[in-house]
Amino acid sequence: MFARLKAMMPRGLYGRAALILIVPIVTIQLVVSIGFIQRFYENVTLQMTQGVVVELRLLLGAVAAEPGEGRKMAQALEFTLALPAEWQATADASTVWDLSGRVVIRTLHQALPGLVAADLQSDPGAVRLLFATARGPLAVTVDRHRVSASNPHQLLVLMILTSILMTIIAYLFLRNQIRPITKLAEASEAFGKGRHLPYRPRGATEVRAAGSAFLEMRARIERQIEQRTLMLSGVSHDLRTPLTRLRLGLAMVPEDEDSAALLADVADMERLVDEFLAFARGDAMEEAETVDVAALVRRVVENAQRAGQAVVLRDGGDADATVRLRPAAVVRALENLVGNAIRYGSRAEVALTLTDRVVRIAVEDDGPGIPKGRRDEAVLPFARLDLARDPNRGGGVGLGLAIAADIALSHGGSLRLGQSDALGGLKAELVLAR
Repeated sequence: MFARLKAMMPRGLYGRAALILIVPIVTIQLVVSIGFIQRFYENVTLQMTQGVVVELRLLLGAVAAEPGEGRKMAQALEFTLALPAEWQATADASTVWDLSGRVVIRTLHQALPGLVAADLQSDPGAVRLLFATARGPLAVTVDRHRVSASNPHQLLVLMILTSILMTIIAYLFLRNQIRPITKLAEASEAFGKGRHLPYRPRGATEVRAAGSAFLEMRARIERQIEQRTLMLSGVSHDLRTPLTRLRLGLAMVPEDEDSAALLADVADMERLVDEFLAFARGDAMEEAETVDVAALVRRVVENAQRAGQAVVLRDGGDADATVRLRPAAVVRALENLVGNAIRYGSRAEVALTLTDRVVRIAVEDDGPGIPKGRRDEAVLPFARLDLARDPNRGGGVGLGLAIAADIALSHGGSLRLGQSDALGGLKAELVLAR
Protein backbone atom coordinates (compact mmCIF):
# COMPACT_ATOMS: atom_id res chain seq x y z
CA MET A 1 0.00 0.00 0.00
CA PHE A 2 2.78 2.42 0.92
CA ALA A 3 4.62 1.55 -2.29
CA ARG A 4 1.49 2.34 -4.28
CA LEU A 5 1.06 5.68 -2.52
CA LYS A 6 4.74 6.45 -3.08
CA ALA A 7 4.35 5.75 -6.78
CA MET A 8 1.40 8.16 -6.94
CA MET A 9 3.35 10.99 -5.32
CA PRO A 10 4.70 13.70 -7.65
CA ARG A 11 8.40 13.42 -8.43
CA GLY A 12 9.09 17.07 -9.18
CA LEU A 13 9.96 19.63 -6.53
CA TYR A 14 7.13 21.94 -7.59
CA GLY A 15 4.57 19.13 -7.36
CA ARG A 16 5.75 18.03 -3.94
CA ALA A 17 5.81 21.61 -2.66
CA ALA A 18 2.25 22.15 -3.93
CA LEU A 19 1.20 18.93 -2.22
CA ILE A 20 2.76 20.11 1.04
CA LEU A 21 0.74 23.31 0.77
CA ILE A 22 -2.60 21.85 -0.34
CA VAL A 23 -2.89 18.84 1.98
CA PRO A 24 -2.77 20.81 5.28
CA ILE A 25 -5.15 23.46 3.94
CA VAL A 26 -7.69 20.89 2.75
CA THR A 27 -7.38 18.99 6.03
CA ILE A 28 -7.99 22.14 8.05
CA GLN A 29 -11.02 22.98 5.93
CA LEU A 30 -12.51 19.53 6.47
CA VAL A 31 -11.89 19.63 10.21
CA VAL A 32 -13.39 23.10 10.54
CA SER A 33 -16.34 22.20 8.32
CA ILE A 34 -17.19 19.05 10.26
CA GLY A 35 -16.22 20.16 13.75
CA PHE A 36 -17.39 23.75 13.68
CA ILE A 37 -20.04 24.30 11.04
CA GLN A 38 -21.88 21.03 11.56
CA ARG A 39 -21.66 20.92 15.33
CA PHE A 40 -21.95 24.63 16.09
CA TYR A 41 -24.62 25.63 13.60
CA GLU A 42 -26.65 22.49 14.17
CA ASN A 43 -26.69 23.11 17.92
CA VAL A 44 -27.57 26.77 17.46
CA THR A 45 -30.29 25.88 14.98
CA LEU A 46 -31.67 23.25 17.35
CA GLN A 47 -31.88 25.71 20.24
CA MET A 48 -33.49 28.42 18.11
CA THR A 49 -36.02 25.98 16.65
CA GLN A 50 -36.93 24.68 20.07
CA GLY A 51 -37.70 28.25 21.14
CA VAL A 52 -40.00 28.69 18.13
CA VAL A 53 -41.63 25.33 18.93
CA VAL A 54 -42.80 26.69 22.30
CA GLU A 55 -44.42 29.68 20.58
CA LEU A 56 -46.05 27.45 17.97
CA ARG A 57 -47.55 25.24 20.66
CA LEU A 58 -49.11 28.27 22.32
CA LEU A 59 -50.37 29.46 18.94
CA LEU A 60 -51.91 26.08 18.09
CA GLY A 61 -53.58 25.95 21.49
CA ALA A 62 -55.06 29.44 21.00
CA VAL A 63 -56.32 28.59 17.52
CA ALA A 64 -57.93 25.40 18.80
CA ALA A 65 -59.73 27.40 21.52
CA GLU A 66 -60.65 30.51 19.50
CA PRO A 67 -59.40 31.33 15.97
CA GLY A 68 -59.67 35.06 16.60
CA GLU A 69 -57.43 34.87 19.62
CA GLY A 70 -55.04 32.76 17.59
CA ARG A 71 -54.76 35.46 14.92
CA LYS A 72 -54.06 38.08 17.58
CA MET A 73 -51.39 35.88 19.14
CA ALA A 74 -49.86 35.21 15.71
CA GLN A 75 -49.66 38.93 15.11
CA ALA A 76 -48.03 39.44 18.50
CA LEU A 77 -45.54 36.63 17.86
CA GLU A 78 -44.84 38.02 14.36
CA PHE A 79 -46.18 34.91 12.64
CA THR A 80 -48.24 34.88 9.48
CA LEU A 81 -51.32 32.72 9.98
CA ALA A 82 -53.78 31.47 7.36
CA LEU A 83 -56.90 29.49 8.32
CA PRO A 84 -57.81 27.73 6.17
CA ALA A 85 -54.41 27.23 4.61
CA GLU A 86 -53.72 28.71 1.17
CA TRP A 87 -51.39 25.86 0.05
CA GLN A 88 -51.38 22.12 0.28
CA ALA A 89 -48.41 19.74 0.55
CA THR A 90 -47.85 16.15 1.45
CA ALA A 91 -44.05 16.19 1.95
CA ASP A 92 -41.38 18.50 3.28
CA ALA A 93 -39.47 20.76 0.86
CA SER A 94 -35.83 21.63 1.49
CA THR A 95 -32.74 22.00 -0.69
CA VAL A 96 -29.97 19.44 -0.51
CA TRP A 97 -27.32 21.95 0.51
CA ASP A 98 -29.44 23.41 3.32
CA LEU A 99 -27.77 21.75 6.33
CA SER A 100 -29.59 23.77 8.99
CA GLY A 101 -32.93 23.28 7.21
CA ARG A 102 -32.83 19.54 7.82
CA VAL A 103 -32.29 20.17 11.52
CA VAL A 104 -35.26 22.58 11.55
CA ILE A 105 -37.59 20.09 9.85
CA ARG A 106 -36.53 17.21 12.05
CA THR A 107 -36.96 19.22 15.27
CA LEU A 108 -40.39 20.55 14.25
CA HIS A 109 -41.70 17.09 13.41
CA GLN A 110 -40.46 15.66 16.70
CA ALA A 111 -41.99 18.45 18.82
CA LEU A 112 -45.21 19.14 16.85
CA PRO A 113 -47.18 15.96 16.11
CA GLY A 114 -49.79 17.84 14.06
CA LEU A 115 -47.24 19.14 11.54
CA VAL A 116 -48.04 17.89 8.03
CA ALA A 117 -45.25 19.53 6.00
CA ALA A 118 -42.55 22.17 6.27
CA ASP A 119 -41.52 24.18 3.20
CA LEU A 120 -38.12 25.88 3.30
CA GLN A 121 -37.62 26.04 -0.46
CA SER A 122 -40.40 28.26 -1.82
CA ASP A 123 -39.16 31.32 0.07
CA PRO A 124 -35.51 31.23 1.24
CA GLY A 125 -36.29 33.84 3.91
CA ALA A 126 -39.27 32.05 5.48
CA VAL A 127 -40.36 28.69 6.88
CA ARG A 128 -43.85 27.70 5.73
CA LEU A 129 -45.59 25.21 8.03
CA LEU A 130 -48.78 23.26 7.36
CA PHE A 131 -50.72 21.83 10.32
CA ALA A 132 -53.74 19.54 10.47
CA THR A 133 -56.13 20.93 13.14
CA ALA A 134 -59.70 20.35 14.17
CA ARG A 135 -60.67 23.58 12.40
CA GLY A 136 -59.01 22.53 9.13
CA PRO A 137 -55.56 22.91 7.56
CA LEU A 138 -53.60 25.72 9.19
CA ALA A 139 -50.68 27.50 7.51
CA VAL A 140 -48.10 29.37 9.58
CA THR A 141 -45.19 31.30 8.12
CA VAL A 142 -42.16 31.96 10.33
CA ASP A 143 -39.19 34.14 9.56
CA ARG A 144 -36.21 31.90 8.73
CA HIS A 145 -33.88 33.94 10.90
CA ARG A 146 -35.86 32.86 13.96
CA VAL A 147 -35.09 29.15 13.53
CA SER A 148 -31.50 29.16 12.20
CA ALA A 149 -28.45 31.39 12.27
CA SER A 150 -28.28 33.84 9.41
CA ASN A 151 -25.87 33.08 6.53
CA PRO A 152 -24.40 29.90 8.02
CA HIS A 153 -22.31 29.30 4.89
CA GLN A 154 -20.52 32.62 4.87
CA LEU A 155 -17.77 31.27 7.09
CA LEU A 156 -17.19 28.31 4.79
CA VAL A 157 -17.08 30.48 1.66
CA LEU A 158 -14.79 33.01 3.34
CA MET A 159 -12.53 30.21 4.55
CA ILE A 160 -12.26 28.67 1.07
CA LEU A 161 -11.55 32.00 -0.64
CA THR A 162 -8.96 32.91 1.98
CA SER A 163 -7.32 29.50 1.66
CA ILE A 164 -7.09 29.84 -2.12
CA LEU A 165 -5.61 33.32 -1.82
CA MET A 166 -3.06 32.24 0.79
CA THR A 167 -2.17 29.16 -1.27
CA ILE A 168 -1.42 31.36 -4.30
CA ILE A 169 0.67 33.74 -2.21
CA ALA A 170 2.54 30.85 -0.56
CA TYR A 171 3.18 29.23 -3.95
CA LEU A 172 4.63 32.47 -5.33
CA PHE A 173 6.99 32.76 -2.38
CA LEU A 174 7.86 29.07 -2.58
CA ARG A 175 8.56 29.27 -6.30
CA ASN A 176 11.13 31.97 -5.65
CA GLN A 177 12.82 29.60 -3.21
CA ILE A 178 12.63 26.57 -5.50
CA ARG A 179 13.85 28.32 -8.65
CA PRO A 180 17.49 28.60 -7.45
CA ILE A 181 17.44 24.87 -6.65
CA THR A 182 16.19 24.00 -10.14
CA LYS A 183 18.83 26.28 -11.69
CA LEU A 184 21.51 24.50 -9.66
CA ALA A 185 20.15 21.13 -10.77
CA GLU A 186 20.17 22.23 -14.42
CA ALA A 187 23.75 23.49 -14.17
CA SER A 188 24.87 20.26 -12.46
CA GLU A 189 23.11 18.08 -15.04
CA ALA A 190 24.60 20.07 -17.91
CA PHE A 191 28.10 19.79 -16.40
CA GLY A 192 27.61 16.04 -16.11
CA LYS A 193 26.85 15.99 -19.85
CA GLY A 194 29.95 17.98 -20.68
CA ARG A 195 28.21 21.33 -21.09
CA HIS A 196 28.95 24.60 -19.33
CA LEU A 197 25.88 26.62 -18.32
CA PRO A 198 26.28 30.03 -16.68
CA TYR A 199 25.14 29.86 -13.07
CA ARG A 200 25.05 32.38 -10.24
CA PRO A 201 24.18 31.31 -6.65
CA ARG A 202 20.83 32.70 -5.52
CA GLY A 203 18.12 31.96 -3.00
CA ALA A 204 18.38 30.98 0.66
CA THR A 205 21.67 30.76 2.51
CA GLU A 206 21.84 26.97 2.25
CA VAL A 207 21.11 27.05 -1.49
CA ARG A 208 23.73 29.74 -2.01
CA ALA A 209 26.25 27.64 -0.10
CA ALA A 210 25.47 24.60 -2.27
CA GLY A 211 25.72 26.73 -5.43
CA SER A 212 29.07 28.18 -4.37
CA ALA A 213 30.37 24.70 -3.57
CA PHE A 214 29.25 23.51 -7.01
CA LEU A 215 31.03 26.40 -8.75
CA GLU A 216 34.22 25.72 -6.80
CA MET A 217 34.01 22.01 -7.60
CA ARG A 218 33.42 22.70 -11.30
CA ALA A 219 36.33 25.12 -11.41
CA ARG A 220 38.65 22.64 -9.68
CA ILE A 221 37.68 19.83 -12.06
CA GLU A 222 38.13 22.01 -15.14
CA ARG A 223 41.45 23.32 -13.82
CA GLN A 224 42.66 19.80 -13.05
CA ILE A 225 41.72 18.56 -16.53
CA GLU A 226 43.41 21.53 -18.14
CA GLN A 227 46.57 21.08 -16.07
CA ARG A 228 46.67 17.35 -16.84
CA THR A 229 46.26 18.03 -20.53
CA LEU A 230 49.00 20.69 -20.54
CA MET A 231 51.33 18.45 -18.58
CA LEU A 232 50.82 15.48 -20.90
CA SER A 233 51.19 17.74 -23.92
CA GLY A 234 54.53 18.93 -22.58
CA VAL A 235 55.64 15.40 -21.79
CA SER A 236 54.60 14.28 -25.27
CA HIS A 237 56.54 17.13 -26.85
CA ASP A 238 59.62 16.34 -24.78
CA LEU A 239 59.42 12.66 -25.72
CA ARG A 240 58.92 13.32 -29.41
CA THR A 241 62.23 15.20 -29.68
CA PRO A 242 64.52 12.28 -28.69
CA LEU A 243 62.31 9.86 -30.63
CA THR A 244 62.77 12.00 -33.73
CA ARG A 245 66.53 12.02 -33.18
CA LEU A 246 66.49 8.24 -32.82
CA ARG A 247 64.52 7.84 -36.04
CA LEU A 248 66.92 10.14 -37.91
CA GLY A 249 69.89 8.31 -36.46
CA LEU A 250 68.53 4.94 -37.43
CA ALA A 251 67.84 6.20 -40.93
CA MET A 252 71.59 6.75 -41.35
CA VAL A 253 72.37 3.18 -40.28
CA PRO A 254 72.54 0.52 -42.99
CA GLU A 255 69.30 -1.43 -43.21
CA ASP A 256 69.36 -4.85 -41.57
CA GLU A 257 67.23 -6.85 -39.19
CA ASP A 258 68.50 -4.98 -36.13
CA SER A 259 67.85 -1.51 -37.55
CA ALA A 260 64.39 -2.55 -38.75
CA ALA A 261 63.55 -3.84 -35.26
CA LEU A 262 64.77 -0.60 -33.72
CA LEU A 263 62.67 1.46 -36.15
CA ALA A 264 59.64 -0.65 -35.22
CA ASP A 265 60.32 0.00 -31.54
CA VAL A 266 60.52 3.74 -32.20
CA ALA A 267 57.22 3.59 -34.11
CA ASP A 268 55.62 1.72 -31.20
CA MET A 269 56.89 4.33 -28.76
CA GLU A 270 55.45 7.16 -30.88
CA ARG A 271 52.13 5.35 -31.06
CA LEU A 272 52.12 4.84 -27.28
CA VAL A 273 52.84 8.52 -26.73
CA ASP A 274 49.95 9.45 -29.04
CA GLU A 275 47.54 7.13 -27.17
CA PHE A 276 48.64 8.41 -23.76
CA LEU A 277 48.06 11.98 -24.94
CA ALA A 278 44.66 11.11 -26.42
CA PHE A 279 43.57 9.52 -23.15
CA ALA A 280 44.84 12.42 -21.04
CA ARG A 281 43.31 15.04 -23.32
CA GLY A 282 39.92 13.37 -23.68
CA ASP A 283 37.52 16.08 -24.88
CA ALA A 284 38.39 18.77 -22.35
CA MET A 285 39.81 21.16 -24.94
CA GLU A 286 36.82 20.95 -27.28
CA GLU A 287 33.65 23.01 -27.11
CA ALA A 288 30.26 21.35 -27.52
CA GLU A 289 28.29 22.17 -30.64
CA THR A 290 25.09 21.06 -32.34
CA VAL A 291 25.79 18.45 -35.02
CA ASP A 292 23.91 15.85 -37.03
CA VAL A 293 24.87 12.66 -35.21
CA ALA A 294 23.67 10.45 -38.08
CA ALA A 295 26.00 12.22 -40.51
CA LEU A 296 28.81 11.91 -37.99
CA VAL A 297 28.32 8.12 -37.72
CA ARG A 298 28.10 7.77 -41.50
CA ARG A 299 31.37 9.65 -41.92
CA VAL A 300 33.20 7.34 -39.48
CA VAL A 301 31.86 4.25 -41.26
CA GLU A 302 32.77 5.63 -44.70
CA ASN A 303 36.29 6.45 -43.52
CA ALA A 304 36.70 2.90 -42.23
CA GLN A 305 35.42 1.48 -45.52
CA ARG A 306 37.89 3.60 -47.54
CA ALA A 307 40.64 2.20 -45.32
CA GLY A 308 39.66 -1.28 -46.47
CA GLN A 309 37.88 -2.32 -43.26
CA ALA A 310 34.78 -4.53 -43.41
CA VAL A 311 32.42 -2.15 -41.65
CA VAL A 312 28.77 -1.56 -42.56
CA LEU A 313 26.14 0.83 -41.23
CA ARG A 314 23.14 -1.31 -40.34
CA ASP A 315 20.55 1.08 -38.84
CA GLY A 316 20.08 4.79 -38.24
CA GLY A 317 22.09 6.11 -41.16
CA ASP A 318 19.09 7.93 -42.64
CA ALA A 319 17.98 9.54 -39.39
CA ASP A 320 17.96 13.32 -39.14
CA ALA A 321 18.68 14.40 -35.60
CA THR A 322 20.80 17.20 -34.22
CA VAL A 323 22.46 16.65 -30.87
CA ARG A 324 24.68 18.97 -28.87
CA LEU A 325 28.00 17.20 -28.25
CA ARG A 326 31.75 17.36 -28.86
CA PRO A 327 32.04 15.93 -32.38
CA ALA A 328 35.79 15.29 -32.45
CA ALA A 329 35.64 13.39 -29.15
CA VAL A 330 32.69 11.28 -30.27
CA VAL A 331 34.44 10.50 -33.55
CA ARG A 332 37.54 9.45 -31.61
CA ALA A 333 35.50 7.15 -29.35
CA LEU A 334 33.63 5.61 -32.29
CA GLU A 335 36.85 5.08 -34.26
CA ASN A 336 38.34 3.29 -31.25
CA LEU A 337 35.33 0.97 -31.03
CA VAL A 338 35.39 0.26 -34.76
CA GLY A 339 39.15 -0.30 -34.65
CA ASN A 340 38.82 -2.77 -31.78
CA ALA A 341 36.03 -4.60 -33.63
CA ILE A 342 38.14 -5.01 -36.78
CA ARG A 343 41.29 -5.86 -34.80
CA TYR A 344 39.69 -8.81 -32.99
CA GLY A 345 37.15 -9.79 -35.66
CA SER A 346 36.80 -9.93 -39.41
CA ARG A 347 33.83 -7.59 -39.84
CA ALA A 348 31.80 -5.06 -37.86
CA GLU A 349 28.33 -3.53 -37.94
CA VAL A 350 27.35 -0.09 -36.65
CA ALA A 351 23.80 0.88 -35.63
CA LEU A 352 22.43 4.23 -34.48
CA THR A 353 19.36 4.54 -32.24
CA LEU A 354 17.83 7.89 -31.24
CA THR A 355 15.38 8.46 -28.40
CA ASP A 356 14.12 11.54 -26.62
CA ARG A 357 16.74 11.14 -23.89
CA VAL A 358 19.78 9.34 -25.31
CA VAL A 359 21.78 8.62 -28.44
CA ARG A 360 22.87 4.98 -28.65
CA ILE A 361 25.63 3.92 -31.09
CA ALA A 362 26.22 0.16 -31.15
CA VAL A 363 29.31 -1.47 -32.68
CA GLU A 364 29.17 -5.26 -33.08
CA ASP A 365 31.81 -7.69 -34.35
CA ASP A 366 32.24 -11.40 -35.00
CA GLY A 367 35.30 -11.79 -32.78
CA PRO A 368 35.70 -13.84 -29.60
CA GLY A 369 34.10 -11.13 -27.44
CA ILE A 370 34.85 -10.45 -23.79
CA PRO A 371 33.71 -12.73 -20.94
CA LYS A 372 30.92 -11.24 -18.86
CA GLY A 373 32.99 -11.31 -15.71
CA ARG A 374 35.80 -9.27 -17.29
CA ARG A 375 33.83 -6.54 -19.07
CA ASP A 376 34.22 -4.06 -16.22
CA GLU A 377 37.97 -4.72 -16.24
CA ALA A 378 38.16 -4.16 -20.00
CA VAL A 379 37.15 -0.47 -19.77
CA LEU A 380 39.80 0.37 -17.17
CA PRO A 381 42.82 2.38 -18.38
CA PHE A 382 45.84 0.25 -19.39
CA ALA A 383 43.84 -2.97 -18.93
CA ARG A 384 44.79 -5.53 -21.58
CA LEU A 385 43.08 -8.90 -21.69
CA ASP A 386 44.75 -12.05 -22.94
CA LEU A 387 43.74 -11.49 -26.56
CA ALA A 388 44.90 -7.88 -26.50
CA ARG A 389 48.39 -8.99 -25.44
CA ASP A 390 48.78 -11.02 -28.61
CA PRO A 391 51.22 -9.01 -30.77
CA ASN A 392 50.02 -10.84 -33.87
CA ARG A 393 46.62 -9.17 -33.44
CA GLY A 394 48.04 -5.65 -33.22
CA GLY A 395 47.37 -5.15 -29.52
CA GLY A 396 47.55 -1.69 -28.07
CA VAL A 397 48.17 -0.39 -24.57
CA GLY A 398 44.64 -0.92 -23.26
CA LEU A 399 43.34 2.62 -23.73
CA GLY A 400 40.84 2.26 -26.61
CA LEU A 401 37.83 1.28 -24.51
CA ALA A 402 38.96 3.52 -21.65
CA ILE A 403 39.00 6.56 -23.95
CA ALA A 404 35.55 5.69 -25.32
CA ALA A 405 34.16 5.20 -21.78
CA ASP A 406 35.67 8.51 -20.61
CA ILE A 407 34.14 10.38 -23.56
CA ALA A 408 30.76 8.75 -22.93
CA LEU A 409 30.88 9.79 -19.25
CA SER A 410 31.78 13.36 -20.19
CA HIS A 411 28.59 13.42 -22.30
CA GLY A 412 26.42 12.17 -19.44
CA GLY A 413 26.30 8.62 -20.77
CA SER A 414 28.19 5.35 -20.51
CA LEU A 415 29.91 2.60 -22.46
CA ARG A 416 28.12 -0.74 -22.25
CA LEU A 417 29.69 -4.03 -23.28
CA GLY A 418 27.65 -7.11 -24.09
CA GLN A 419 27.19 -10.06 -26.41
CA SER A 420 26.30 -9.49 -30.07
CA ASP A 421 23.19 -11.41 -31.05
CA ALA A 422 23.71 -10.75 -34.76
CA LEU A 423 27.43 -11.55 -35.13
CA GLY A 424 28.22 -13.48 -31.97
CA GLY A 425 31.14 -11.33 -30.87
CA LEU A 426 31.38 -8.20 -28.72
CA LYS A 427 28.68 -5.56 -28.71
CA ALA A 428 29.88 -2.13 -27.52
CA GLU A 429 27.21 0.52 -27.02
CA LEU A 430 28.23 4.17 -26.77
CA VAL A 431 25.35 5.88 -24.93
CA LEU A 432 25.27 9.70 -24.97
CA ALA A 433 22.72 11.89 -23.17
CA ARG A 434 20.71 14.34 -25.26
